[in-house]
Amino acid sequence: MENFLQIFLIAASSVIILNVIFKKFEIPTIIAYIVTGIIISQIYHFNGSHELSDIAEFGIVFLMFTIGLEFSFKHLLAMRQEVFLNGSLQMLTCGLICSFIVIFLLGLKNEIAMIVGFTLALSSTAIVLKILNDNADINEAYGKKALGILLFQDIAVIPLLLIVEIFSSQNTNISQLVLTIFISAILLLTLLYLISKYLVDRIFRFVIYTSSQETFIVTILFIVIGASFLANNFGFSYSLGAFMAGVLIAETKYKHKIEADLIPFRDLLLGLFFITMGMQIQFNIVFENWLIILSLILLVLIFKFIIVFGFLFLYTKKSIALKTAFSICQIGEFALAIFSLLQAKEMLDIKIAQILIVTSIITMILTPFILNNIRKITNIVEDITLNSNSNPYIQDKSELKNHLVIFGYGHLGQEVVQKIKRTGIPYIALENDLNLVELGLSRGENVHFANVAQKETLKIANIEECAVVVITISNENKLEMLCQILTSFSKPIDIIIHINGNLEKFIFSETNKNIHIIKSEKVLARNLVQQAIECRIQKNI
Repeated sequence: MENFLQIFLIAASSVIILNVIFKKFEIPTIIAYIVTGIIISQIYHFNGSHELSDIAEFGIVFLMFTIGLEFSFKHLLAMRQEVFLNGSLQMLTCGLICSFIVIFLLGLKNEIAMIVGFTLALSSTAIVLKILNDNADINEAYGKKALGILLFQDIAVIPLLLIVEIFSSQNTNISQLVLTIFISAILLLTLLYLISKYLVDRIFRFVIYTSSQETFIVTILFIVIGASFLANNFGFSYSLGAFMAGVLIAETKYKHKIEADLIPFRDLLLGLFFITMGMQIQFNIVFENWLIILSLILLVLIFKFIIVFGFLFLYTKKSIALKTAFSICQIGEFALAIFSLLQAKEMLDIKIAQILIVTSIITMILTPFILNNIRKITNIVEDITLNSNSNPYIQDKSELKNHLVIFGYGHLGQEVVQKIKRTGIPYIALENDLNLVELGLSRGENVHFANVAQKETLKIANIEECAVVVITISNENKLEMLCQILTSFSKPIDIIIHINGNLEKFIFSETNKNIHIIKSEKVLARNLVQQAIECRIQKNI
């Protein structure tokens, strides 16, 4: 008992201190739990104990339950393309490539390599969605595409667990085993469905009438563990049963109350799972195989990024494809669960399991830094790939004088250009998305490619001879950089800009007489054009 209390105090104090420190660097709580597990294992030497594996599997059960609770068939149907098209492309291509990588680096057998490869294709739902929600990027185009792929990955975990069951079985007759599993799955699903439809609702109704919060929580735990026990008796894993329990409860009218009441308990159980992951890390194995771990990290991140970017770039904007690829290139928490399960079933030896677990954890640690700086990283990549003065869209427009220069040909920029065209005032629009440039040229509009990050490329618009600059770019990083460049010219340039946010984020001052800021929740193109015309008239006077 005394030893248990010591472990609890060390774990609790470590989690508190680490979370306070990590919060300053925007590192998620998952990493704090993993580091806590490492601390405990170094103090009490718990590495690889049988009791630890049991605790870890208990954590997996509740990890799967929480995912099942957030599962929604209606949500999946509403995002058909993002989930089923993008998700299946990502899982199939990344899974196959990662399978070849682990065969080459780790020398695994084909069937085990396939399981490991498709597991490495999974991304971190917990970390990515949390940061996207915190940053309010979940409603952005790239956020929706990342969400769709993550939802498909959550679905893909189920066949992965079934494949683990098949290959871990001692039955040599595969066809008979598959048939048995299929019949067992039908029976299990039917039984759970009947329980959900005819019993769960009545049980919760009686429990709620007691007005006892403790009874309500115990009822949820009973259903989760009961479903896990039932699944295990049918030959499936505990975690699969927990997932099905979450899905069934999610369809009841008590879902929101369950979510609200279970959040603190759920987070603690997830914390327990990640602590056990940290406790199982053996540094002697890690140090002996650091080169393999580093190679595996680089290869998985690079190939997952290239694959996702590649198929998204075929039908969406380059910036969206880049952001989505950066968002989900890591390995996820489900991988930790499956690797632990493979080790428990003796399908992976401890050395390979350690390499895979540490690789997954490191990619998860890198994820917050990538997501919190995703716009800066994307801008850098775009600037590198678009840095070419020989591009046919860059033309010499030195004959332009007393004209308007519009930066950005997005939705707002297109409206501004159309209104300026009606006035007959000479103009030139600069855009760094080739798809938008081609759209403008197809409309007969004076839109040209330019990298706004480089001062030299702006000379194609004869920027120092223009009357007014109108900025329609919404990206704050590009906006700040562009204003720096425009104010650095020796000849003052009148700038009209719309800002909706915290002005302190920008280095330029609102008191600068050449910068005309329009502050509003919603800007209309006619406001920008009207202001531009007035500035042009004043300049000519």
